[in-house]
Amino acid sequence: MVLKVFFPSCCSSADSGILIGRWISEQNSAVVLAVVHFPFIPVQVKQYLGEVQHVTKVSVSVLGSWSNSKQEKEESLSEFLEDLGTIFCHEPWIQISKEGDSKFWSCSTLQKHFKNPQQEEIILVYYDQRKVMLSHLHPPLDSAGQRAEDASKLSAIFDTVARSRVLFMTDRYDEGPIKLTHWQSDGMEASIIVELMKQASVPACMLLTFLLSLLSGICRSRVLKFWPLSFLWSKLSTCEQLGHRLQHLQVISSNKKAQNQNQLMRKANIFVSLLIDVALGILLMSWLYRKNRIGHLADTLIPVADHVAEELQDLLQWLMGAPAGLKMNRALDQVLGRFFLYHIHLWISYIHLLSPFIEMILWYVGLSACLGLTVALCILSDIIALLTFHIYCFYVYGARLYCLKIYGLSSLWRLFRGKKWNVLRQRVDSCSYDLDQLFIGTLLFTILLFLLPTTALYYLVFTLLRLLVVIVQGLIHLLVDLIDSLPLYSLILRLCRSYRLAAGVKFRVLEQQDGKPLRLLMQINPLSYGGVVQTYRLPTYSCYPRDSWASLCKKLFLGELIYPWKHKGEKQN
Repeated sequence: MVLKVFFPSCCSSADSGILIGRWISEQNSAVVLAVVHFPFIPVQVKQYLGEVQHVTKVSVSVLGSWSNSKQEKEESLSEFLEDLGTIFCHEPWIQISKEGDSKFWSCSTLQKHFKNPQQEEIILVYYDQRKVMLSHLHPPLDSAGQRAEDASKLSAIFDTVARSRVLFMTDRYDEGPIKLTHWQSDGMEASIIVELMKQASVPACMLLTFLLSLLSGICRSRVLKFWPLSFLWSKLSTCEQLGHRLQHLQVISSNKKAQNQNQLMRKANIFVSLLIDVALGILLMSWLYRKNRIGHLADTLIPVADHVAEELQDLLQWLMGAPAGLKMNRALDQVLGRFFLYHIHLWISYIHLLSPFIEMILWYVGLSACLGLTVALCILSDIIALLTFHIYCFYVYGARLYCLKIYGLSSLWRLFRGKKWNVLRQRVDSCSYDLDQLFIGTLLFTILLFLLPTTALYYLVFTLLRLLVVIVQGLIHLLVDLIDSLPLYSLILRLCRSYRLAAGVKFRVLEQQDGKPLRLLMQINPLSYGGVVQTYRLPTYSCYPRDSWASLCKKLFLGELIYPWKHKGEKQN
């Protein structure tokens, strides 16, 4: 059989001693975690390993001996290291020796309890202990068969090193009976600033949790369930985004510790996303309040609204004539045109009535940018929806009239064929009609058919205007979803410390020598950027349902409404 020994590269210059690690019998592999130096007392080593095993739940034991002839030049050292196998009783007992500065080490095994010990082929695998401990292995999403087995074997190696973090808290410089060499032997990775921030974060999180629980209690109160407030909360995208960010703050400030790596990464991604969102919002707010840009924006808003209303009036005057040379029903054309012109007149009066308060409203709306860029973008989307509300009304009127005629023509067409729609059974059944019914049906069908082109033209024009507004709002919400869902912390981690997000490993064959064990170097393959986004993408609350093109075309043909806001309860993951 082949024996695989995973040896940390940081221990290659350690003094002679014994190897501590975990034996994985299913894979016939030994994972070396640290080297215990001489002198030591075997009883104290066993007691220390028992404490580590109790804390980490990892079966840590003495795997063998390590000899570095550069520091130790005694002839009896090899015999002493072999005798240690009778004290710690591990089968097989692994012996690794380094001769001077040579890159080629000697590695052998002893099996004293077997009468006919088999000579095993040994593969020595070097690995970076720090990278393996800090990384998180992501097996392939579509792993099956052999790939799944390989992923589980690698997970056992990564899990052993990661769970043995307590073992790395003691090194050779500690004043204790046991001296260890591992990845932190050159200096403990700690910072006074980091420790102070950890201590200060506890009361800050408690205070933030209390404030958020109070705020969420107000949001869940019965006051917001009454009709005007519940309608605004469910329709305005700003309220949806504020509720979404409130949930993010509750996740970040929670005192509950993350159970696994995915929960920890989710918290970090939410925190970085929220931090960048607020920073961009403050930059936007500082830009708006410089050089009186709010006043310039308010002075520009009214002329733009007047210009849009004038263009709509010109469009309606064109439709009331002979648009594109089409022959329209003049009576219906005049009625619809005057009806919509009156609505435009009302809209212009409404805008000019609000004109003295526009600058004050924009000044207070600009302050909301401190809550984040996404909140400011959602407010912009709601402002666009309010400023184009007359276009939405035109679209609703045209769609309802067009839908009424389409369904009327389809019903009368079934009457000609002697059919009718069975409401109870939801199907078309045969039916016999008398002469009066057929005569009235023919008249109504003729009237609706000749009035359909005029209605369809108004419906088409206002639908195109409505789609233009929906596209603008859709682009704004696409940017909001991008900021909310993009795992920024994971992407930064992939860019700066790619080994933290491991998709697998690769083994590089090192220089070989006859009579020496095969040497491999284990390197971490980082997760791709697409895999990072797919794995750690945050859930979003989209304000537009994801309709397919076929469903959208069907709605447009039948005159069904395209709602500008998300229906309550629709959540996009």
